[in-house]
Amino acid sequence: MNLVRAELLKIRSTNTWWIFGLIALPLWAAALLYNWAMSEFLVSADNAGEGLEGTQAEQMRAVSETVNIASNLFTSGQFFGLLVVLVLAAIVVTNEYFHQTATTTFLVTPRRESVILAKLGAAVILGAIFWLVTTVLNLIAVPFVMDALNIGTQLGEPAVWRAIGLNGLAYALWAILGVGAGVLIRSQIGAAITLSAVYVVGFTSVAGVFALLTQKFGEWFGYLQVLVPSTASNLMISGTELPGSPPRWVGAVVLIGYALFLGGLGTWIAKRRDVT
Repeated sequence: MNLVRAELLKIRSTNTWWIFGLIALPLWAAALLYNWAMSEFLVSADNAGEGLEGTQAEQMRAVSETVNIASNLFTSGQFFGLLVVLVLAAIVVTNEYFHQTATTTFLVTPRRESVILAKLGAAVILGAIFWLVTTVLNLIAVPFVMDALNIGTQLGEPAVWRAIGLNGLAYALWAILGVGAGVLIRSQIGAAITLSAVYVVGFTSVAGVFALLTQKFGEWFGYLQVLVPSTASNLMISGTELPGSPPRWVGAVVLIGYALFLGGLGTWIAKRRDVT
């Protein structure tokens, strides 16, 4: 715990965390406005899924269910929030190399795996804080949005709270991914640019790529989208099971697998890589 507290002190002693926090707030507000607009469209649609066929029509009808609209609104800000946590967690590691304090850190604590585990713990706490702040903001703002949509808050639905809880798990797992990536990419600027590009491009392009390949190989291929981390995160926060998609627990398992692999790989590399 002393090492975790030391890592949290390192984070608090720099301007990075509150700069990212200030960036995250307007991004959360933009996400909420976007989700509000999409929800208004779904609520006002007379016949959701009209003009679509098969699984797409079923998915549209499922997304239009009130509980799914509520789950989406109460987890507003996940897309940008996870990106912020991912990059910030990577900086928890790359800061050591940028400020040339890695040598001192490993001399003070020769067991490098203990240092990396402490960074993982600090990053998870950081992710939990970002999740908690956005969740509190959503719990304050979303009821007004739901009232404007003329539908109840749905806070009595277990599915909504399950989506909020799984959203917190997603923040923690992406924080672990960030630390692992930070060990692999020592450059602070390089890590920030690479992770941002991979996250955004991967999220925006994966749907189109899988849509084309699904037409060629069949609907079973569409299930493989869950192997993409950002898609797995979205699946986790759905209020109910979506037709044509794996169960929500599959998204959680995929993210846990990535976190264990990248976190373990980062620890293994940190133990064997020379520090200068």
